[in-house]
Amino acid sequence: MRRALTSKWLNKAPIGLDLPVFLCPLLATTSSYVPRSSLPVSSRVRGAPWAATLRRCLHMQADSSTTVTPVSDPPPTVLTVPTKTLPRQCRGCGALSQTSHPNEPGYFDLSRKAVQKYLAPDGPSSRSQREDKIYEDALRQLDSKELEKQGVDVRALALSLPPADNRPQASPKKPLCDRCHFLLHNHTGESIYHPSVESIRDTLFESPYKYNHVYHVLDAADFPMSLVPKISQLLETMPLRSRNRRSRAGKFYHGQKTEMSFIITRSDLLAPTKPQVDSLFPYLREVLREALGRVGPGVRLGNLRAVSAKRSWWTKELKEDIWKRGGGGWMLGKANVGKSQLFEAVFPKGRMDWDPSKHQITVDMEAKAQEELASPVEEESPEIQDDLLDEFSLLPPKPKEIQFPDMPLVSDLPGTTASPIRVPFGNGRGELIDLPGLERSGLEKHVKKEHRLSLLMQSRIVPEQMTLKQGQSLLLGGFIRITPREPGPIMLTYAFTPTKPHVCRTDKAISIQNQTGEVNVENIALPGTGEKTELANSFQLKWDVTKQRTGPLTRKSAVNLDVDRLPYRVLSADILIEGVGWVEIVTQVRTKDLFAPRSLPNIEETETDTELNGPISAMERLEAIGENTSEKRQPLPAPAEQVSGEPNWPIVDVYSPEGKFISCRQPMNGWMLNKPRVTAASQKSRPRKSMKGAKKLEKKLRREREAAGATATV
Repeated sequence: MRRALTSKWLNKAPIGLDLPVFLCPLLATTSSYVPRSSLPVSSRVRGAPWAATLRRCLHMQADSSTTVTPVSDPPPTVLTVPTKTLPRQCRGCGALSQTSHPNEPGYFDLSRKAVQKYLAPDGPSSRSQREDKIYEDALRQLDSKELEKQGVDVRALALSLPPADNRPQASPKKPLCDRCHFLLHNHTGESIYHPSVESIRDTLFESPYKYNHVYHVLDAADFPMSLVPKISQLLETMPLRSRNRRSRAGKFYHGQKTEMSFIITRSDLLAPTKPQVDSLFPYLREVLREALGRVGPGVRLGNLRAVSAKRSWWTKELKEDIWKRGGGGWMLGKANVGKSQLFEAVFPKGRMDWDPSKHQITVDMEAKAQEELASPVEEESPEIQDDLLDEFSLLPPKPKEIQFPDMPLVSDLPGTTASPIRVPFGNGRGELIDLPGLERSGLEKHVKKEHRLSLLMQSRIVPEQMTLKQGQSLLLGGFIRITPREPGPIMLTYAFTPTKPHVCRTDKAISIQNQTGEVNVENIALPGTGEKTELANSFQLKWDVTKQRTGPLTRKSAVNLDVDRLPYRVLSADILIEGVGWVEIVTQVRTKDLFAPRSLPNIEETETDTELNGPISAMERLEAIGENTSEKRQPLPAPAEQVSGEPNWPIVDVYSPEGKFISCRQPMNGWMLNKPRVTAASQKSRPRKSMKGAKKLEKKLRREREAAGATATV
């Protein structure tokens, strides 16, 4: 989030054009510049002294070698003075407008038609209107009497012109910057530099509202890996309510009260229907509680919601919640989790004519600074205040409120939002702010550019059941490998990922992942990624799903057997891939093998042992005794000591680039929710019987009949 000097635009701009100060800090050196020290500070938090060298910028930093021509020197070229100036921010990404760095967010090409139409809306807007104007001007220059002498009906020509449209024209729509324009129409663009947690926290401190609410957006595809890191630092200022019945709902911190809610977006990826997703709330709450760490067991987590902007699940309730709260609403989360799409679905638009009730208790929403309370401030000119921007503020200026404002741009590119986007609502009741996303994952940096969009799960996936036997591995995209540890049971895998899964022998999978084999399996990773492949972690399948997987044996309405009476256990776990999806792994083991005590070596030391270096096995001990027959025969090693402890959980090893981007959670049983439906038609239909054997049998019988007829004639 940086600011740029706009030297190129200043060299072409006319003298009379009003420029915002944040586009050119050198305006402070000109005689027409009004110093900020003469104006009161309207924001709640005052910035550092003007002489300080460290400044907070929004999205980009200009080069120190850039030189700017003083505004007092007019350019030699003569340009048409636009009737408008560029918007302060791009309505799509929130970046500050600039015309000097084409490859950065917020750049506006002044030769683009949409920009020219916005800057000069008084001209003819369409080609037909321009042609009609040329035709009308040509008719006015002609002599009507001469035309009548030649037999031309002037009145008919005048009536052929369309009537002038005197209706008031709507103001032109604010254009998008070039980066957002290419993202919207060509799906090409570069991500921004993601902010840190500290910068997000400083931005929250600059809120002009006394009451704030942070909506922490989580992605359902890799839940809970999209939880913001160092969340405890943010919880210091917005603590979650504990389970203690006497705990307070919130507290004021530096004159502000900030609360937090967790929003799981894109919940339509979890199950096909809304009731099924609602039934997962206890599971989602426990997984989030475990992800919060030490804070998790002591909080209530009644502020958890699972919504879907695509299917409109629980978005209306969230919109009304935002409207009732008022004040400042902040959309916080990692990049590409669906904040901007959720922003558009839950923003309370079209409510400027809201009239508060006479019996409603009103609270001053704006937080006043101590300096403003100490001394009264003289009212300044609104025009001067509108043109100036606090260079030390992380928040952009508040825009003018309208009934149906422009929403942030929704794109598959991670890091589309470059700067906070403030959109007020309710005639001053509050505003909703879309924050830039924190860095989510660097997995796309190891993938070829043409395959990066394939990492994003855009719709619900119905996976295919794949079997992993001993000596086999599962490949995802050719560069992520899941290998069961041997010896182990047979496993079933269900890949809820947009990348194509593939099962093969482990040695072939290793060669494909390391990009050294010639097997015809696509690897979407960049060349050289195989050398960076490391073991991410080894995960135990330690969650018991026997009751969910057994069926009528444990169902209350059927056999209703207790799980402890069964001779087997069904174990499962979900392997998470950050920003991509998850893989459900299920296996069935015998109960006596699962709870069998593990053996520890208990070998007595002998004279032969002392002569050898390091510990030896029982077979090596017998071989050493057999080689030295002159020595007294030693007793055989004692049997291993049986110890009881943790069960013998099956283990899988996961390999990924740099050993990152992988995690694990308790299973959601996604296959039971998303498996293909078995209909009556599919049960009745049978596959067509093969006619290959019937033809052979018919031919054999024909030959036998012919042979029998030949023998009968003889």
